[in-house]
Amino acid sequence: MNREKLQDNLGITVKKSENFSEWYTQVVKKAELADIRFNVKGFLVHMPWSVKAMKLMYRKLEDELEKSGHQPLMLPSVIPESNFEKEKEHAEFKAEVFWITEVGSERKKLEERLALRPTSETAFYQMYSLWVRSWRDLPMKRYQSCQVWRHETKATRPFIRGREFWWIEAHDAFATREEAEAQVKKDAEITERVMHKLFGIPFLFFQRPEHDKFQGAEHTYAADTIMPDGRVLQLPSTHFLGQNFAKAFNVKFVDEDGKEKYVWQTCYGPAIWRIFGAIVAIHGDDRGLILPPEVAPIQTIVVPIFFKGKEREILKKARTIKQKIVRRGIRAEVDEREEHTPGWKYNYWELKGTPLRIEIGPKDVEKGQFVLVRRDTGDKINVKDEEIEKIGKLLDDIQRDLVQKADEFFKVKISEAKNMVELKSLLKKGGLVKVNWCGENGCADLIKSETGGGEIKGTLFGKEEKPSEKCVQCDKKAKQVVYIGKTY
Repeated sequence: MNREKLQDNLGITVKKSENFSEWYTQVVKKAELADIRFNVKGFLVHMPWSVKAMKLMYRKLEDELEKSGHQPLMLPSVIPESNFEKEKEHAEFKAEVFWITEVGSERKKLEERLALRPTSETAFYQMYSLWVRSWRDLPMKRYQSCQVWRHETKATRPFIRGREFWWIEAHDAFATREEAEAQVKKDAEITERVMHKLFGIPFLFFQRPEHDKFQGAEHTYAADTIMPDGRVLQLPSTHFLGQNFAKAFNVKFVDEDGKEKYVWQTCYGPAIWRIFGAIVAIHGDDRGLILPPEVAPIQTIVVPIFFKGKEREILKKARTIKQKIVRRGIRAEVDEREEHTPGWKYNYWELKGTPLRIEIGPKDVEKGQFVLVRRDTGDKINVKDEEIEKIGKLLDDIQRDLVQKADEFFKVKISEAKNMVELKSLLKKGGLVKVNWCGENGCADLIKSETGGGEIKGTLFGKEEKPSEKCVQCDKKAKQVVYIGKTY
């Protein structure tokens, strides 16, 4: 294959604004994020570039959790069926479970079926019943970074919907209801600091309506973002479990007065996998990925422009600049491959979403400078060798600008409707639509049916919005201001 053909094969062939679905598919494949050809449906192979980015994401969230008092655990991947039976309210994922029923070459039947964990409440709380004894053991705040498995029956899409995905789940036990409710607010704050400010994903944090809460929870809260096609994607969720699981698993403590009580519990699930999918979708452009510097495996790529007779000095300078950058805590590499032209390399690293590119040619060696190119805007600036500190500042600018651009897109995708005609029209354009709602499940079902899939996502957490009109669907007195969107 000649270089021109290779170049054509490397690039994205559709516009993100015209065909988001195909654009996303091409980016996942051509930026080498995942290979979907594994021979089990719904499971994919994660390639080095996405794995490195997700590892950085894990570290950011794990650091925040540990700063807030959480400690890491690693629980078994299997859960005995009897654990599910202890909490019959926990039926939400049981129908989607992958079951292990036999073992060994003789296929010996197990006495009890084992589930590949679809989520870990029933595993954590089995152990909490052994660990929690007195008020001195509380609060107990533990998390694990892991995979979960669900036999998803809807169409799968890499990093958005699948049968195996990566996340973090934090499970907390407290002595009082007030402490548990305060943790919900803390979870929302962690989501803001990490997912929004570091990953550049804007969101609204909702309390889900009662008909859409996690089974076994008193209340469910979730962060929803808006994808480029206008559909809503759920990201981290928090469940206020009350004492439901504590009673099912007998998680008790003796308080300071010597009285035995059940703990109050919450769980928080930052979905690394889905958040990465949102990063790909929201920040990318028609040339491929644009990664926020906080999660880019390589923040600055140095591309030497070789000229006959000048190769050594150009490469030497490229390596020297890379070393200086790395010493400043910036992830950097030199693309020394000789089989590709500089133009091919530019397109390759743009496709990968590397935030900054440094170009070094013979004239740059002579002038004691290098060229910096921003991935997000394409802007080029000449920088003197002694001004190496400008790289860090420019990465900070890119991080800030990506967050701002995503916020601007998100803001214009939130609208308001007073009646069903307006609601239907606005949902066709995508995004979240604020409406007044009577609170009745029947109306929620009619709204979903009449709008072709519009779901009530809930009320804003931490901000009271009082209804001022009748219900958008039935004209009865509204009880809540809620937001509606079409989801994946």
